[in-house]
Amino acid sequence: MQKQLFKEAISSEIFSVISKASKQIQIDSYVIGGFVRDFFLKRGNAKDIDIVAIGSGIDLALATSKLLPNKPKVQVFKTYGTAMLRYKDVEIEFVGARKESYSQDSRNPDVIEGTLKDDQNRRDFTINALALSLNEANYGELLDPFNGIEDLKNKIIKTPLNPDTTYSDDPLRMMRAIRFASQLNFEIEKDSLSAISKNSKRLQIITRERIVDELNKIMLSSKPSIGFLLLEETKLLVQILPELIDLKGVEEVEGQKHKDNFYHTLEVVDNISENTNDVWLRWAALLHDIGKAPTKKFSKKVGWTFHAHEFVGSKMVYKLFKRLKMPLNNKMKFVQKMVLLSSRPIVLASEVTDSAIRRLVFDAGDDMNSLMILCEADITTKNAKKFKRYHKNFELVRKKIKQVEERDKVRNFQPPVSGEEIMQAFNLKPCKEIGQIKEAIKEAILDGKIPNEHQASYDFMIEKGEQLGFNLT
Repeated sequence: MQKQLFKEAISSEIFSVISKASKQIQIDSYVIGGFVRDFFLKRGNAKDIDIVAIGSGIDLALATSKLLPNKPKVQVFKTYGTAMLRYKDVEIEFVGARKESYSQDSRNPDVIEGTLKDDQNRRDFTINALALSLNEANYGELLDPFNGIEDLKNKIIKTPLNPDTTYSDDPLRMMRAIRFASQLNFEIEKDSLSAISKNSKRLQIITRERIVDELNKIMLSSKPSIGFLLLEETKLLVQILPELIDLKGVEEVEGQKHKDNFYHTLEVVDNISENTNDVWLRWAALLHDIGKAPTKKFSKKVGWTFHAHEFVGSKMVYKLFKRLKMPLNNKMKFVQKMVLLSSRPIVLASEVTDSAIRRLVFDAGDDMNSLMILCEADITTKNAKKFKRYHKNFELVRKKIKQVEERDKVRNFQPPVSGEEIMQAFNLKPCKEIGQIKEAIKEAILDGKIPNEHQASYDFMIEKGEQLGFNLT
């Protein structure tokens, strides 16, 4: 019965073809790693499959391609001894079984050919060392030398060999352990967790790009705080995002305290993750308060203050993205904008005015809904009455935004009067006063002094131009 279950995992056409190709070129082969793990976790259809060959993975890939319809192209990576082909919507990677040895200053191992046992020994976690045979003699048999099935049942992340060696050899595995714990809601085994803390400084040999890749996967898990709390506990987070660690702790002066902004931030990230899969909006939630540490002050009159923390935080976003080698493009600018505007709807919730709404819509543009999602996630009060009141206020803000947008059309605002019209009206050449008139028209519309219409704006233009000493032609 159990063997039949395993056969079901590899019942698809592609595995049958790989099995035939293996027999044809007399190479044993196995499907290993994530596909096998996710089959037993019932995590849905795999988009990538790893095949390990006891021999040349490249030869097996080429032989498999010849047996498949349309003979898909094989990409060969000779340096790594691997090959990859795409069949239908699945990427299949072929690699020869190998044995690895590491040096102290690199995560790139020296590799020699090995057995299946050698290949399973080099895997990061017991749940990723599971293999299913594609060989005719024992097709569908599970090879589980480290009791990974039990670890799956018990929701445990554990290394096949000594965790100290596993993490020291390839420190990226520390990030991967925490990522899997966050994605699967698994627990990292005690000795393994201790080994991550012990080897935390080894993370310094990993490229920023690889770290961020794992960080994004943690960010996209259903409850990212699981991963971030583990990163903090194991001393990895302080190396990656010290700006978050700076938010930790509560100070008290003259009996007045402020909330711990680190744990508040993680609550906000969890909250927003219930409403969006946009990784950049989740990043905005993670960074929305980073300006609070450098702006924190105590005043005897008002207590703790964080004046201009949104502005300071938006500037910090650029430095953080640059340090981590993250994209310095529109994605970063989006995060900066969200951080900069993060308190505006909160202020509006207590006193909703048309003018303030117009300015908010003007500044947020097409990102207005994302900003509201962020601000609603920022409500972390445990007081049920306050929680209900805050959300009710945001409902009013959303309704007001819709009304103002429909009436005043200030989203992605374009001045109703162009610079060319201003020059023609006053017979002017390009000059700074034209910009001043356009700015005055914009401010008048946002303040509600004039409607967002051409004729009203043109009349206002004439009035403003005359104030500057210009005469109509």
